Amino acid sequence: RSPLGPPPSSLRCSLPLLLALSFYSYLRVSQDNPTGPPAGRSLLILLWTLPFHTPVALSRCSELRPSEADCQLTTNRSQYPWADAVIVHHREVSYSPSKQLPPSPRPPGQRWVWFSMESPSHCRQLQALDGLFNLTMSYRSDSDVFTPYGWLEPWPGPPEPAGLNLSAKTELVAWVVSNWREDSARVRYYQQLRAHLPVHVFGRSHQQLPREAMARRLAQYKFYLAFENSQHRDYITEKLWNNALRAWAVPVVLGPSRQNYERFLPPDAFIHVEDFPSPQALAQHLRELDRDPARYLGYFRWRETLRPASGSWALSFCKACWRLQQDSRYQTVPSIASWFT
Repeated sequence: RSPLGPPPSSLRCSLPLLLALSFYSYLRVSQDNPTGPPAGRSLLILLWTLPFHTPVALSRCSELRPSEADCQLTTNRSQYPWADAVIVHHREVSYSPSKQLPPSPRPPGQRWVWFSMESPSHCRQLQALDGLFNLTMSYRSDSDVFTPYGWLEPWPGPPEPAGLNLSAKTELVAWVVSNWREDSARVRYYQQLRAHLPVHVFGRSHQQLPREAMARRLAQYKFYLAFENSQHRDYITEKLWNNALRAWAVPVVLGPSRQNYERFLPPDAFIHVEDFPSPQALAQHLRELDRDPARYLGYFRWRETLRPASGSWALSFCKACWRLQQDSRYQTVPSIASWFT
């Protein structure tokens, strides 16, 4: 089925002829254009939009995992007629999808991959994408291409020496936040929490903390507020994986349910705000842990067998490559909005 939906009834009778002409023209362009890919090439994947306009170093996916199938990644839109697949990061096309999406009709058999690492609360105009995409790619574990912000993996060999220096943790609670909204759930919770214990806040409109100094500075704290900007299934971001775990700080999380977090983390690797009847009760618990090193260190036992890991944009794109290599079906996602929200 065409991802662009069924044709009007007036065109159905001529559809086979139109498709034949389109395919013939496509073959002619591919054969006549000297920049077209050679026969026997790996999949060509066009990155229509780069996430947040961030430059990405593109390499062949076999360089990341030699045992996996290979793909050629490109940002050159002139390659659109030959691309086997097109990855579209949602944010960059969300303001005017009709003008910013790739042109139609698309080349026969070309698959479009919808990509977003932001929550539904920050994805506008999802309904405008109905029936246009073939695969989904996001932090959601039920995506066609699952690209989490982070994960835990076994140590490949003997665990490295402990990265926890308890004597260096001279501060109690830190929080780095750039998107400050007074009416948000996380800011409201923080306002109540800070009445019962000190919280050092960094970011826009607060104490400045250069990115290159972040891990070193946060390592001085025993706890880190990994508060998400919105609460959605599987939406567990770098606030936990990078800010908290890289600094060997115990994450205090506000996001999806504890049950959702436990799909990705051991239950004793974090503290969930929902475990306590009030911010005051949470504050009391953190103070008790501060005075009891043995109980505090219990939040790091999982590190004896596991270590946190995080990906990169390049790895995410190559995950799409490997998924596309494995599955050549031409399915259509009827409504990304219904699935994602």
